[in-house]
This record gives sequence, C-alpha cells and structure tokens, in this order.
Amino acid sequence: MLHPTPAGLFCPVGGFYIDPVRPVERALITHGHSDHARAGHRHVLATRQTLDIMRIRYGEDCCESEQAAEFGEILDVGGVTVSFHPAGHVLGSAQIAVEKDGLRIVASGDYKRGTDPTCASFEPVKCDVFITEATFGLPVFHHPEPRGEIAKLLRSIEQFPDRTHLVGAYSLGKAQRVIRLIRDCGWEEPIYIHGALAKLCDYYVGQGIELGDLRPATIDKSTPDLFKGAIVVGPPSAFQDRWARRFNEPLISFASGWMMVRQRAKQGGVELPLVISDHCDWPELLETIKEIAPSEVWVTHGREEALVRWCELQGIPAKPLHLVGYEDEGD
Repeated sequence: MLHPTPAGLFCPVGGFYIDPVRPVERALITHGHSDHARAGHRHVLATRQTLDIMRIRYGEDCCESEQAAEFGEILDVGGVTVSFHPAGHVLGSAQIAVEKDGLRIVASGDYKRGTDPTCASFEPVKCDVFITEATFGLPVFHHPEPRGEIAKLLRSIEQFPDRTHLVGAYSLGKAQRVIRLIRDCGWEEPIYIHGALAKLCDYYVGQGIELGDLRPATIDKSTPDLFKGAIVVGPPSAFQDRWARRFNEPLISFASGWMMVRQRAKQGGVELPLVISDHCDWPELLETIKEIAPSEVWVTHGREEALVRWCELQGIPAKPLHLVGYEDEGD
C-alpha cells in the first residue's frame, strides 16, 4: 500500500505521496518544515495549520488546490481511508494513517513525546505498520528536561547582565517553543526577535499561543544599551553575519537536540548550548514502539540501523527505508 520512491512514500492505490520531496499530483503533508512541505504540488491535503504555514513560507500560490483535514477525521483518498493524528512536533503537525482491506499503516512524520504548549500533543495510533523517524535514534541521545536548559539561559543572564544573549532557534516551531518556555520559566521582559520569525510568531499568537511581549531586534547607534541583558531569538544562520555583531558583547546560544554533540556546538561558535529537541530521544522512540505494538516497523530519516536492530531483538520485523531529502530543520 505504501512504498518508497525517489519522490517520497507513494501509495499507488490512492494515487498520493506522503511528504514528497519533489512536486507531485497529490501530496499529503505531515507538517510545515521545508524538508517535508514543499511548494509546487498540484493538490495538497494537510491540517489547516500546516496549510496556513505553507502559505506563510511559500506564498499564496504554493499549490494549485488544498484540502484541510481535522484531527481524527476519516477521509477517502482514491479508495484509501486516510486520517490525521497529532504528532506533537510543531503547530499543525500530524501523523498520517492510511488503511485499506484491514491493513493500517501510520507514517509518523516528525514527532516528539514531551510536553509542549505550542502544539497538540502526540497521540499513539494503533496500526499494523508504524513508520517512525529516527533523527535521534541512537542510545546516546537522552534529552534533558527543557525547563532545565532554559534555567541555564536565565542564570547566564544573571551572571553576564551586560551581554546580549542571542538564542538560535529554527523559525518554525522551535523559536515559538523556546519563547514560550522562557515565559513559563518566569521571564516577563520583552523578547526581541529577528525579522525572519515575525510572521510565524504572529501566526502562533493568532492561533492562541501566548508568547508575551515580542519586539523587533533592530538596533541603531542611538539604542545600544537597550539590548544589555536582553534575550534575542533568531534563526541560527543570522548569528553568523554582521547582524549579530551589532549587539552588546553577544553571547551565542543555540537550542537544538544536536547540542548534545559538543563538536557541533564548538563548530558553530556556540557559547551556551541548550539541548532542546522537537524530536524523540532514544528512550522515547522505544517507548512509542512498545506502546503502539505494531506488527512491523519501518524506520526513516535518521540513525536507522540502530533502531532497526533494537526492533529485531524484540522480535519485531523492521527495515530502514533510506528515504532521501529529509534533514533536521526542526531539531
């Protein structure tokens, strides 16, 4: 019913792809990150929030036609039963269940199990075949409590009150989650954001996600003291250019699951790594497979072999899909 092709996971019976990496006739999209949601498809089926996010990122003409799916709604696509279920990754993110003749396959997209008030929480869906991501699919990955990581940031501000703390966070999902975490940990001062985050932050607020007082991170010669002891959130790429050097003794931070890998932090010039991930760590991947109890597991985009081996040791048939084109924009 589903098999990998160069364009992505394809359902020949229903005539659709899930998260295709090239333009296709009919695409079912799990969430709005650019490695899963691309412009140019003729028809797109996704949650309302994912469709809105795609238009924000790619423009009003990102596809020829669209259809919004509610969580849990049963749809017929080319004779195949399709439903969308919360994935807990970013706002609007979904797992996609496809079913025909008594066989149900669930494609997880990207997902996480931790608490996150900026999106709907992951819901396990019973199925025969579970297609799981494995971005952090190695036993070494055990992510810490996110609030503890934010506490490191707030302690650093206390220790270095004259320095501007620049927090790198991907523009969709991670930035809004980090801002909300900072608020939930008691920071009531304005948080300054790079212009690349403005539209998506506005959309999150419009969807009822409280982010507090957000202001543009613009600086000129008359306002350098404004950013002493301030928090500035922006895309990591912005911290590599002259924009970041305009701030007062900038202290570079980066919120990512990859900050567990010291070499990555060092290579990126990150002074304060914050291990905050929007993907499952190793224990959460195992917990999810045990809870769903599928007859078979397919593993995609990530450290596939370790999770496949673990499944085999548990007596669960498993295989890597080796799909290409999926990166870690939302890590």
